[in-house]
Amino acid sequence: MTPQASNQCKQAIVLDTSAFVAGFDPFSLSEEQVTVPKVEEEIKRNSMVKMRFEAALESGKVKVKAPSQEFVSKVKEASSKIGDSFKLSETDTELLALALELKSSGYNSKIVSDDYSIQNVATKLEIEFLALATFGIKRLLEWIRYCPACYREYPANASFKKCQICGTELKRKPRRTKKNAKVR
Repeated sequence: MTPQASNQCKQAIVLDTSAFVAGFDPFSLSEEQVTVPKVEEEIKRNSMVKMRFEAALESGKVKVKAPSQEFVSKVKEASSKIGDSFKLSETDTELLALALELKSSGYNSKIVSDDYSIQNVATKLEIEFLALATFGIKRLLEWIRYCPACYREYPANASFKKCQICGTELKRKPRRTKKNAKVR
């Protein structure tokens, strides 16, 4: 059996800051649990969550690992295609990249996060997710940006924030498709 084949049944849980804030208990699972250094930085702000997080780190239940740049680039490309790139923080991007890297190493990786943009990009990358304090997304959303004043539409990854016609700040909405169109 090759090393990659032996990892096929291994589970890896990738933890977002929201998992710790929502009260996720790393000691309740036997699967390997990891997070990125930026989550550790975000948790330092909240003392109760910080104590739980540090206990999980010290016991070895949670490990901190940075993803490789190759997978960060893949996440940025996928998030740009569906219009979530400007909604993802650097922490979010690294979490998704770590989950993707683990998946490519033969792990069944799952992200624990209540962030809808993380969930949406995870869906695009075919990475499982678990929401704790929210219902989570039900389907992949592809976004467009639009002007609420003149209704001009722009690609989701447009680099500007204001309408090129009237100067109004752009908003975003899901692209309507036959699959996700409202039933009338």
